Amino acid sequence: MDGWLQTASLAGAGLLAGAMNALAGGGTFVAFPALIASGVAPTVANATSNAALLPGAAASAYTLRRHLTPFGPLPMRAMVALTLAGGAAGAWLLHLTSETAFRAIVPWLLLFASLALTFGNHVRRALERSEFRLHAGPAAVVQFVLGIYGGYFGGAVGLLMMATWVLISELPVQRLAPTRTLLLACANAAACVLFAALGLIAWGRAAPLAAGGVIGGILGARLGLKLPAVWVRRVTLAITYATTAVFFWRS
Repeated sequence: MDGWLQTASLAGAGLLAGAMNALAGGGTFVAFPALIASGVAPTVANATSNAALLPGAAASAYTLRRHLTPFGPLPMRAMVALTLAGGAAGAWLLHLTSETAFRAIVPWLLLFASLALTFGNHVRRALERSEFRLHAGPAAVVQFVLGIYGGYFGGAVGLLMMATWVLISELPVQRLAPTRTLLLACANAAACVLFAALGLIAWGRAAPLAAGGVIGGILGARLGLKLPAVWVRRVTLAITYATTAVFFWRS
């Protein structure tokens, strides 16, 4: 692929991925295969995707900063600290995973993320109807585990956060969305620092992806209040399942 065409393709993928992350999650399903198509190894593509989407996630979090709402038995600082620690642990776990093993794992991670996007809202509503609630200790463990997944791969982690948070908070989903955006950025940031230290990021490919991701993150955060949720969901699911099918076929 010519250099300018590759740059344009990655920037376009970043734009779409940043918007998807701000609207419903699933940006990994665009950024990760775009990097694979550009010729990098899966583990490097995963780390580079994380780094490239971080500015977009940070832009979305900054756009929604005035809407952050404390919730549950844990203060916001504790949620941030747990997510940062989990993100770093997930990044280290990826570093320990061999390229061969990660190639075999990726289709299943994509399938898991696709199912989470599909049924996460159903799980959340079922949990809402239950009277079970997590106290501070179990809630901290759950958030740390979500941070690990966010640092290791991260597909649909935002939706998983929203689904589990109903066990610690009675706030409506709309008021939890800005916090989800902030903690997604925290998991990405912690993982990115470790990925950079380990030399797992292809910076030349990350730059155009990140530029598109920033614009997409800002637009997605603003459009999220206007676009019909059903259409956002349908497009997101179509992209996720198509990507998952391609990776299973390639494996």
